Amino acid sequence: MSKLYFRYGAMNSGKSTNLMQVAFNYEERGMEVLIIKPSKDKKAGEKLISRLGVERKVDLLISDEDNILALISELRENNNKIDCILVDEVQFLNKNHIDELFEVAVGMNIPVICYGLRTDFLMNGFEGSERLLLIAHSIEEMKTICTCGKKAIFNGRKVNGKFVFKGEQIAIDEVDNVQYQSLCGECYFKYKKENNT
Repeated sequence: MSKLYFRYGAMNSGKSTNLMQVAFNYEERGMEVLIIKPSKDKKAGEKLISRLGVERKVDLLISDEDNILALISELRENNNKIDCILVDEVQFLNKNHIDELFEVAVGMNIPVICYGLRTDFLMNGFEGSERLLLIAHSIEEMKTICTCGKKAIFNGRKVNGKFVFKGEQIAIDEVDNVQYQSLCGECYFKYKKENNT
């Protein structure tokens, strides 16, 4: 039986880079990968892009209304070989999508490896990530560091270069003057206190 994997980490922990390395490893062995990302992720359009500058075209962009199980079933019925499914920015998928990915892994015997954030800039969970934390067969943290050198676990949002602690849950990195910075707990609360929120 194949498994559903969740690899999470703060911004800059190398999630997209790792996804593309995994894809390369499968393909180097003559296997076929299917790369998925939510359509909510407007960064790079139909591509994945890592901070190292590596890019790769996405095979499927998933909207809220899409049924991933049906899409994968259709691909297989059309004789598309799928040895592994890789999902970037999985936090933007909804609960039903995660359940469908679980069913793909278990029912279709295709490994599904998901990469994403665990929490938003306010330390709240994302729907997709919360569901994965409950049902994924394997959960792995990808680590990175804060500017102070401690382990980063949070994502600070900056707008026009200043930390903000109010706003919509979803604001895409490098779109509309939004940037994110990986922060340890101490630095997160230091910046929050400086902003009087």
